[in-house]
Amino acid sequence: MRDIFADIFAADPLDPTEAARRHMRPSRLRRFYAQASVEEGEGDWTVLLDGRSIKTPARATLAAPSRALAEAVAAEWTAQQEHIDAATMPLTRLANSIIDGVAAKPEAVAADVGKYLGSDLLCYRAEGPDGLIARQISLWDPVLVWARDSLGARFVLAQGMMPVAQPEAALAAARTAIPEDPWRLGAVHAMTTLTGSGLLALAVLRGRLSAAEAWLAAHVDEDWNMDLWGRDALALERRAVRFAEMRAAAKVIETL
Repeated sequence: MRDIFADIFAADPLDPTEAARRHMRPSRLRRFYAQASVEEGEGDWTVLLDGRSIKTPARATLAAPSRALAEAVAAEWTAQQEHIDAATMPLTRLANSIIDGVAAKPEAVAADVGKYLGSDLLCYRAEGPDGLIARQISLWDPVLVWARDSLGARFVLAQGMMPVAQPEAALAAARTAIPEDPWRLGAVHAMTTLTGSGLLALAVLRGRLSAAEAWLAAHVDEDWNMDLWGRDALALERRAVRFAEMRAAAKVIETL
């Protein structure tokens, strides 16, 4: 099997926002296989193309810890047409990043999620107008209440962009919810960087929010401005690509 990842997935960054930006205009390789499938291995499920395993950019085998997840990855390969379009394969790209990146340095990835918690999007509130303030309260306060009641993490709020130091007890409590296994950790990290909120990512992990609900909450300010000034087609296109990354991260959690 040729090393196809070297052609279309090479050097994919761990940050899914940057990965999505790069794949807005992806390089494409002509499809060279007839069938994608999965095969049970030793503790995992390998993705196969025409019965042969394929490699990540770091030359690890592309495999997932559950059959459902491996089949979801294989489905992206099955859906390819005449050319392989990496932009339409967010789950494959996330699996690639988890296998090559997260699994090798889980402590650093977890620490990055912890940094987001220290300046979480949900804690920084608009000073006006009243309509925007009301939207933030409606979508963000229930998540903060959930974090307080379910995680034991009581965060404090700030208005505007002036930084606020979160209580160490709140940060420590929230950090205990960050998963240790590379796949869930990689999914949480992806959702955190896409939304700017570790709390939203943890809420999806724990089933408090769906990916769509977390995505809506993450874009309160952007949606308010679009309602006020009109839609930006290019911005919406970029947002759709990032939302595909968000759904891929949620799919990892759902299928483990």
